[in-house]
Amino acid sequence: ITATGGYAFPVLDHDLGMALTYPSLLAMGTDNHLSLNFVDYFDDINYGTIAFSHFFERLGHFSGSLQYIDYGRFTEADETGLITGHFTAGEYSLQLGWGRMLNENFSIGSNVKLIYSSFYDHDSFGLATDVAASYHDEERLFTAYFLARNIGRQLTYYHDGNREPLPFDLLIGFSKALENAPFLFSVVLTDLHNFDLSYEPAVEVPGTGQDENGDNFQDRVVDLAGNFLRHAVVGLEFTPVQSFSLRMGYNYRRRQEMKADSRLSTVGFSWGFGLKINRFQINYGRSNYHLAGSPNHISISTSLQELFGSPETVPAVAFER
Repeated sequence: ITATGGYAFPVLDHDLGMALTYPSLLAMGTDNHLSLNFVDYFDDINYGTIAFSHFFERLGHFSGSLQYIDYGRFTEADETGLITGHFTAGEYSLQLGWGRMLNENFSIGSNVKLIYSSFYDHDSFGLATDVAASYHDEERLFTAYFLARNIGRQLTYYHDGNREPLPFDLLIGFSKALENAPFLFSVVLTDLHNFDLSYEPAVEVPGTGQDENGDNFQDRVVDLAGNFLRHAVVGLEFTPVQSFSLRMGYNYRRRQEMKADSRLSTVGFSWGFGLKINRFQINYGRSNYHLAGSPNHISISTSLQELFGSPETVPAVAFER
């Protein structure tokens, strides 16, 4: 997901980590899979996930996961600067996922998340759900999906009477693999519920033909195109052999919001690779957020049935390409 700009294309590759974000992919060959993810973020901040999945014949595929982010250790001081101790801060999400195939092309899924956040002596609980649907055409090597993420609310507040919204997101994605070449292209459109993602919406000054920032009609057209591109994330996967994939992505919105105009950089670009070694799937992603640095994202996943030599009880159905 990191390697393709933060919004991956819906190709499972037997990696349970993908299904945690896109639950409709959970039914695609993830029975008894274990996934571990770790991110060495900025400074002493780190976060990760541990997840497991299992298939129940009459109910479908289920997953359970624990996600965390550790913000590190802080020094506590009073208003005079006198150090009085230390404290930590972190957030946690306990997630239950479900996915089911409707037929050979369509699948649906959902996540339910209990969220806990703690900052010094302030904490909060929240409850959220994700709803997803996927379509895959094996003959045309085409995939489309829909996801509504973080539908929910705070249950308890950091401050009494101050309820904060959850980071709701509505997105659709498309991917297309080439029949005679090892390439897969993807486009994801995010934040569809909120078209204007710019910081300062232009307001026209009456009688001048310009907005309050001095922009004319041509400038506004450019701004409109730029705002549309803020919704789009593009990705590319190159798979020269079955056990190795190289991935790249570009996030226009991230580049516009995080770049430094005074210096040329690769902010907004991302890359990574996937490597299958014996019974383990290893994925690495690196995304340039800022000139300050680029975090490393690492995940390892495996099928416990394959690992311990027991036969598969559920046919493995995956988005092959």
